[in-house]
Parts: sequence; structure tokens; C-alpha cells
Amino acid sequence: MRAADADRQAVAEQLRVALEEGRLELHEYDERLQRAYAAKTYGDLGGLLDDLPSASVPVPRAGAVPQTVSNGEATRRWLGEVWGSWVAVVGLTSAIWLVSCIASGGLVYFWPVWVAGPWGAVLVMVSLGGLASGEPRRHAEKRARKEEARQLKRERRELRRAEEAQQFQGERGELRRVEEAQQLEGERKELRRPEDAGDGRTA
Repeated sequence: MRAADADRQAVAEQLRVALEEGRLELHEYDERLQRAYAAKTYGDLGGLLDDLPSASVPVPRAGAVPQTVSNGEATRRWLGEVWGSWVAVVGLTSAIWLVSCIASGGLVYFWPVWVAGPWGAVLVMVSLGGLASGEPRRHAEKRARKEEARQLKRERRELRRAEEAQQFQGERGELRRVEEAQQLEGERKELRRPEDAGDGRTA
């Protein structure tokens, strides 16, 4: 059965918690996170959490295929994108026509009809064909995949920042050890100087 965005996100969150608790190395977290966001089915999510305590793979609901949005919501979003430009342009041209009517002191020919009519007729055909072929659902799934890709990029950027921070801390620790060693060597030299001076006077 196919997994939903919420299922992939739930697994990603459990992986993040495991990383913070020190149960996963950064490279392990990165690898599993990519596999989680690339998972298409519940079977693909299996194995990512098996070796982690108190973690479980989401279970599909019986008789239902999880969806990111309802069919009605997907249809509204798709129609909004199809008709959005038409509404904006027709609104703008109608506003220009209204201003010209006010400026001339009377009604003028409603020329925006030549923008709204042909374009609207084409969009009606596109809308009917898209609704018949299930385009709203495909469009919603495409948007969901893009959002998953953006989320994965954000997670990977956070990983890189964490790795850089760890590397910086390691370099600072190494530098501190070198400085302490140099300071200790300097103190030892200072201690040897009085001893060397005493040996010279004795001789």
C-alpha cells in the first residue's frame, strides 16, 4: 500500500530524534532520511526504524489509501491555478475599461470581452478535459513531491551545518591542545632555567 506524506514525515521525525539522542551517526541519518522521503509504499519505509527503540513504522488504515489532500481540495487548487491568470487579466482590463468610461463621461464599448471570451473558452475546455482525466489529483501529487524535495533539501542543509559545527569544534579542540602543549613546554623551560643556572655556579 502506498505511503502518504504524513507517514514519510513521521519516519523522518523519528530519525531526527534518534540523531539527537546519539543513536544514529550523521551519515546514517542522512542516508535513512533520503530513503524515507523517497519511499513510495509502507514496505519502503520498513527497515528504517527496526534497530531504534520506541520507533515504529506507520501502519496503513484498512480499506483506505492515504492521500495528502482530499479530491475536492485538489480540484479547487487546480482550478484556481488554471483560472488564476484569467481572473487577474480580466479584472485588470475591466478596471481599465471602467476608468475610460468615467473619463469619457459615458459608456464605451466593452472591449475586455475579446480578452475574456476566447481565453475563457479555451480554459473551459482545458478544465473539462482535466477533470475528466484526473488532472487535479496528479497535480496535487506533483506538488507533494516538490514539497518533499524541498523538505529533504532543508534537512540536508541542517545536516551540513551540524557537520561543519562538529568539524569546527574538533579543530578548536585540537588547537586548544596544541596551545596547552606549547604552554606546558614553555613552563618546563622556565623551570629548567634556575636549575641550569645553579649547576653553572656550582661548577
